[in-house]
Amino acid sequence: MFIRCIKFLRRHPELLVLLAAFPLHAATPIESWLTTADLRQRISPQTPLAFANTKDAAQDRVQIEDTTTFQTILGLGSSLEPTTCSNFWRLPVAERETLMERVVNPDRGIGMNLMRLCIGTPDFTGDPWYSYCDLPPGETDPELKRFSIDRDRGYILPVIQLARRKNPDLLFFASPWSPPGWMKSNGTLIGGYVLPQWYPAYAQYFVRFIRAYEAEGIPIYAVTIQNEPGVDRAKEISRKWHYPSCRWTGEQELEFIRDHLGPALRQAGLKTKIWCYDHNYNERSTASDPGLDYPRKILRDAKAAAFVDGVAFHGYEGKPSGMSLFHQEFPGVPIYFTEGSVFGIRGAVQLIERFRNWASSYNAWVLMLDDQGKPNNGPFAAKYATVALNTKTLQPEYLLDYEVYGQFMKFIPRGAVRVESRSLGEAPAQVAFRTPDGRLVLLAANPSGEERRFEIGWRSQSCNAVLPPKSVGTWRWPCGAEK
Repeated sequence: MFIRCIKFLRRHPELLVLLAAFPLHAATPIESWLTTADLRQRISPQTPLAFANTKDAAQDRVQIEDTTTFQTILGLGSSLEPTTCSNFWRLPVAERETLMERVVNPDRGIGMNLMRLCIGTPDFTGDPWYSYCDLPPGETDPELKRFSIDRDRGYILPVIQLARRKNPDLLFFASPWSPPGWMKSNGTLIGGYVLPQWYPAYAQYFVRFIRAYEAEGIPIYAVTIQNEPGVDRAKEISRKWHYPSCRWTGEQELEFIRDHLGPALRQAGLKTKIWCYDHNYNERSTASDPGLDYPRKILRDAKAAAFVDGVAFHGYEGKPSGMSLFHQEFPGVPIYFTEGSVFGIRGAVQLIERFRNWASSYNAWVLMLDDQGKPNNGPFAAKYATVALNTKTLQPEYLLDYEVYGQFMKFIPRGAVRVESRSLGEAPAQVAFRTPDGRLVLLAANPSGEERRFEIGWRSQSCNAVLPPKSVGTWRWPCGAEK
């Protein structure tokens, strides 16, 4: 039969011209991966799918319009705070190396590429609180002659350096929980506020920190001025709640950035960026949650705004829609989500909502606890993280959230751009991105106990997709050149 066709075409060469004018197109292949809450599926590859031309759209449908774009992703990750670093350090060397690779390597792991560091100690640590310039009561050090990061050398710096070796493209941003006590109104790391007379010294404190970490091979991409600036734990009656904190107002942070930190970084020749605020996205202020008015004040001052690269948000108060509201007011200012873990399949839905409300990054808080929720000198009891350390075997356990995060982090690289994706009918919560290498990535989560069937629509094509009960899925396919 084949030979007869060849002979026929030789007798009728005009047909070859017609065939060349109407080439056959292969169906666009779709890769997919799945994680289920029972962990029977762990970022497991699924049977490949393919798009086909369609005339009648299904009622339950995710429609993707990749010509409409939104924010660009800087990175996704967690934190390398003292608790996490301490648990890494307790592992045997070989296990420590393997775990870090499985956390930050995009091929052999889940590809975390943006990590939060602490400037001094936060509440999650097993060590006594400290800053980098602690002094006896009554003493001051305006020239920071006693500044030192030596207390980070035991296990924090080595773990951060290991992370960078495993992923040289890793970015780090850093946040303080408190300035040195001698700079503050109450003389301690617990609560109070920075005295304006020490603003110049505190700006140099940031410079010294950035340079000291750079000397250790750890470049600091960005800093925030204060973790949760609405919090003053010295006001708490119970000492349980006394941990490093510092109260700032929007006006105070504005002045510090505009007149001190911004100029200090520029004068030092440092490229480290400033992200302001670093607190919750509630629209209206409360006693300890300043809300959107705080960063508004900073960005409405042109001189301060010139030093600000973006606004950092947490997710403990308010709704993700607060970020969209803020974007409407300041469309040119990137929004970074810097703290707020999500848990399980419902957590995947929350993560999707944060991306759909303009978050250009995501960072969970505390990557690794042991099976007792330790070490943790702070007041917030925690029993669950991304990875757990078994205190009897000293082996890591990869929890559900490791897999859930992997469904996102492994497939959304730096530089990916969110594209328009609409859920129609009973289609699941979802979000879509175009990657720098010319692929589309769709993520969807089904927290219910029932299977969800829906159609994926794209460029007049469609395919049928299924999400089992309590699962999160990722679909990826080539989309050609950027539109």
